[in-house]
Amino acid sequence: MSKKKDPSQRQGHSAIKKHDDTGDDTGLDLTPLDAKNLPDHCPDTNPDNITPHKKIRRARVKTVGKKDSHSLYKKQEKIYPKRVNGFFRSVKWALLTIMLLVYYITPWIRWDRGEGFPDQAILLDFMHNRFYFFAIEIWPQEIYYITGILVLSALGLFLVTSVGGRIWCGYACPQTIWTDLFVYVERFFEGDRNARMKLDKGKWTFNKFNRKLGKHITWLFIGLITGGAWVLYFVDAPTLFKQITTLTAPFSAYIWIISLTISTYVMAGFAREQVCTYMCPWPRLQSVMMDDDTFNIMYKDDRGEPRAPHKKGESWDGRGDCIQCRQCVVVCPMGIDIRDGLQLECIGCALCSDACDDVMEQIGRPKGLISYDTLANFESRKLGKQEKTKIIRTRTVIYSLLICLISSGLIYSLLNRSELSFNVIRDRNPLFVTLSSGDIRNGYKIKILNKSSEDHQYIINISGIDNMGIKVIGLKTKTENNMPLVMIKREEVRTLKIYLSAPIKDIKEHSTDIKFTVKQLNGAALDTENSSFKAPSS
Repeated sequence: MSKKKDPSQRQGHSAIKKHDDTGDDTGLDLTPLDAKNLPDHCPDTNPDNITPHKKIRRARVKTVGKKDSHSLYKKQEKIYPKRVNGFFRSVKWALLTIMLLVYYITPWIRWDRGEGFPDQAILLDFMHNRFYFFAIEIWPQEIYYITGILVLSALGLFLVTSVGGRIWCGYACPQTIWTDLFVYVERFFEGDRNARMKLDKGKWTFNKFNRKLGKHITWLFIGLITGGAWVLYFVDAPTLFKQITTLTAPFSAYIWIISLTISTYVMAGFAREQVCTYMCPWPRLQSVMMDDDTFNIMYKDDRGEPRAPHKKGESWDGRGDCIQCRQCVVVCPMGIDIRDGLQLECIGCALCSDACDDVMEQIGRPKGLISYDTLANFESRKLGKQEKTKIIRTRTVIYSLLICLISSGLIYSLLNRSELSFNVIRDRNPLFVTLSSGDIRNGYKIKILNKSSEDHQYIINISGIDNMGIKVIGLKTKTENNMPLVMIKREEVRTLKIYLSAPIKDIKEHSTDIKFTVKQLNGAALDTENSSFKAPSS
């Protein structure tokens, strides 16, 4: 004997069929149920056949990443995020604007370093082996500064994640920034969610062609200026820009611009959430930095459940504040339902919070049903305890101390670094030579780097053995004390071959420690390097 269907279910099915058959692709099913047939609690597995509230329309949307259906990879389902206004959306717009302006404008900022030096404030000059950052100039020998900056960046990301979850992903990640920009362009040409869905499902017309063409041309233009701005960080911006526009730039510049144009166009225009879900390793690593006191964007099920539509005049007692409007789902750029709990796909952008707050305001309920919260607070509310915000804890203290320690070390090193650098390489074959006079001779190659912006003379002094003779190949200039004196031009390295000789009677051991000292004449720059003098075993 067949089971009789509930009238509400029959009406729901007919409403959906009517919606599909009429070709109404608005993305919303507004057909209400008869109030007397409305169940007390409607889980979201029910058809799209309910009216959540007299002021709120229920969005017809399918979540892309269901909590119980995660797989290593699945075919992309296009997401149509709806425009939303609110506090977090405003923060995202502000950060997007600032970071894009910084990215595009920075190569054009000038910084006077004197005649003969590049005047670009930030320049990664691989051609001349220099990194310029305003007043700071980093040489290849100082690569440890770059290492320190990278370590600081990683620790900063760890600290931010341990405190606020994936707020980097939601607000500052380049993939998020450019995807937001591309979605804004898409919305400008094709309209908001419902209009875009209708346009995509409709037949190709002149209007559709024009809208699509305008969108893709703008996307390609953004990709082009993105790639163009990138290469300007490596060569003087005005010079390279002129070469690019006159088609006289190096071939490699065009390759980089084209490659970055295509990658920006594809990643921000088409891949979008696929990059965050499948390509980026950070979602799978972040849990190591998070704990029960980490803030994440969460649905407060202790307040929202049991969820159900709200009828006019109905009391809010004995039920949750969630009215199943699905506005939190329809605005999500990742296409997930935040009510399913913490998910790998969630980037913590909080747009669902803005959408939910707007709904709560309309129906007269308190905001914050979806907001940044911690698992510890969930447990506290469950046990009837007071909620606490615990930002200072072991992991955040460790990250902060490491950041302070490394930053202090880098700053101290920068403030005290010398404009002079040199190293010594002792000849290994032969280790020594016995001269006809009986003296022992060792050979050395030294490299002296003048990192200053002026030419300087440097005195070379070697100590450690008495009566030691010094001969510098190709150098005749000496001081009054008969010490070698070498001229080195600004920002140049000079290599010298030095021979040291000493009487056998003054050499006490097979290997004697000696010290090379290079000092700027009429200046304070000084550097030392230890080496050894080899002799026959006694």
